[in-house]
Amino acid sequence: MPYYTRRETYRRRRILVFSLLTVALVGITYVAATGLAAVPTAAAELTQPAAATQPAAQPDLPDFGSAAVGAVGFEGVLAASGSTTTVPIASITKMVTSLVVLDAKPLSGDEPGPEITFTDADVAFYYEALAEGGSVAPVVGGMELSQREAMLAMLLASGNNYAESLVVWAYGSEQAYLAAAADWLAAQGLTGTVVADASGISSDSVSTTADLIELAKLVTDNAALASIVATQTISLPVIGTVENTNTLLGTLGVSGIKTGTTDVAGSCLLFSADITVGSETVTVVGVVLGGTSRSEVNDAVRDLIESVIPGFQQVTLTEAGEPFGQYTTLWGQNVQAVAAEAASALVWSDTPITGTAEAESVQLGIDGDDVGSVDFLVGDDTITVPLELDADLTDPGLGWRLGHPGELIDG
Repeated sequence: MPYYTRRETYRRRRILVFSLLTVALVGITYVAATGLAAVPTAAAELTQPAAATQPAAQPDLPDFGSAAVGAVGFEGVLAASGSTTTVPIASITKMVTSLVVLDAKPLSGDEPGPEITFTDADVAFYYEALAEGGSVAPVVGGMELSQREAMLAMLLASGNNYAESLVVWAYGSEQAYLAAAADWLAAQGLTGTVVADASGISSDSVSTTADLIELAKLVTDNAALASIVATQTISLPVIGTVENTNTLLGTLGVSGIKTGTTDVAGSCLLFSADITVGSETVTVVGVVLGGTSRSEVNDAVRDLIESVIPGFQQVTLTEAGEPFGQYTTLWGQNVQAVAAEAASALVWSDTPITGTAEAESVQLGIDGDDVGSVDFLVGDDTITVPLELDADLTDPGLGWRLGHPGELIDG
């Protein structure tokens, strides 16, 4: 056994202590480094939504005159037939009259509006309209009607004289009204529409089927006017019982809007109809012009509505909780990126539907954390659904950390 001096023994002991301290310090540093290091990020393995397209609709458009169909919430015309140029529109002109009068004298809901006192000038309008061969409703000098009642007489009975009385009441003269109507049409972008009178008896009051689709949408958007044109019958002071000339009301969901007939324009109908598609109601709007009789036009409108109903579909884009991606961590944990909510789209005909899912890389997270989104392109519209974690993405723990320093350093 070797002999060590006291100094050598002390030196050896000091080296041993320092060595043990070094080993302990390295160990502590290693544990601290691996225990506190950020875990590696995990990228989502995404599943992209499949493209979807519904069958093309086959609208049954009439083989006479011109026609078009659209729907509230859907841009432009969905289908059309016949001429797309301007044609006389007869008493459909009264819908422009109504909207322009309401622009000056607004009504809300079922509000009656101000009282209008009718004078001998209004009686003269009655005889002028009668001489022109147009439709009229009775009037007596000194009688009073609310604005709503006067508009009911103009629209349900299609009283040409009430159209003249209302524009003079609202604007002071027909000339002032026509100037206001021209400005209003321009502001609405209805550049294919010209009104030469308030009633539509003039063949110079013209429009296009595309403009009339937009006009119908404006009517349905005005609560007071939509309520008036949906009225089937009403009793008015002096005038008596008035039946709506639109005999299709209540058939196939028809809720308006206006008939029109002259020798030049033929028989015409601007209509709206409320149909049920899945859990939603769609307001279809359309127009048929140039018919030879009211029955021919009514039959054509029935066929058109029945044929467009199957063309609307409520398509499920995703269910809540549907997975679009999966995170797999280096420590063996699997968590999905799922749709945070259900989403569907109301589509017309063969509107294309595509989707793109995107999700960010994550390290740790809790159930419900927002990690991305899936964007569905439905025609020209985008519907965005958030993606979230369907479970906690937890720390791997000290044991895994101590055994995988390389993964922690690389991460």
